[in-house]
Amino acid sequence: MVLVGLTGGIGSGKSTVDELLVRRGAVLVDADVIAREIVEPGRPALGALVDRFGDAILQADGSLDRQALADLAFSTDEGKQALNDITWPAIRDEMQRQVDAAPDDCVVVVDAALLLESSFGLEGGYEQVVVVEAPIDVRLDRLEARGLRRDDAARRIAAQMSDEERREHATFVIDNAGSVDDLEPQIDALWTMLTA
Repeated sequence: MVLVGLTGGIGSGKSTVDELLVRRGAVLVDADVIAREIVEPGRPALGALVDRFGDAILQADGSLDRQALADLAFSTDEGKQALNDITWPAIRDEMQRQVDAAPDDCVVVVDAALLLESSFGLEGGYEQVVVVEAPIDVRLDRLEARGLRRDDAARRIAAQMSDEERREHATFVIDNAGSVDDLEPQIDALWTMLTA
């Protein structure tokens, strides 16, 4: 198994890179998908978030109101730390379970925006760290198109590690400022490296 950590700031286009790698045969472990699953109604992490941030983070049907949680959690360092303390252990455990379940002869890509900032360093560590980059204005446009308020998107970008800091840990950097056609040759080169 080749274990690859894939990271980049919010809005950098990691999901598009994931899709192209999966098409080539990679097994994807996506921290964002896992993060949504661990806060579904009835899951312990959602109860812990309500205990910390209050019922205002719930929608009428009892599911998480992500924007309300973001408004509270990202407004202070303490709120952000509390969110991380509640969610990261559950996310990390599920990521490890999925990595352990992957076939021995595959490339496993662990996509986590906070791969380098968090405790997502899985057992054994990553053989390669891929960093996906895009200019801030492109990222803000993408996030706004996905329904995030621009000010919230900017606040989330500012709260994350910079591209320069991520690049220090990278074994491969992908420039995702353009189109999918611009990405394809970069993904081909990465895939060749990972499967050599």
